[in-house]
Amino acid sequence: MSTIATIPPSRAELSGQSTRPSGRRGFVGRLMHVIRSLARWVDYLLERRRSRLALLEMTDDQLKDIGVSRCDAHREGIRPFWD
Repeated sequence: MSTIATIPPSRAELSGQSTRPSGRRGFVGRLMHVIRSLARWVDYLLERRRSRLALLEMTDDQLKDIGVSRCDAHREGIRPFWD
């Protein structure tokens, strides 16, 4: 029986999650997946908005260094976060 101990645990066993025999997630698992996906999406939108606002705050010299004109930076900076 010592060979059984050499089988590495699955990812689900390591994370403490239980999996169903068919490999499907239960309601709570699916709900948590949706919530995590939504949180990642919102984080992505907020990061995009922060970077657009940073463009608006840059000086002309900084914009020149990255190869963006003031007009392009303004056009990008005023776009809504969902766009």
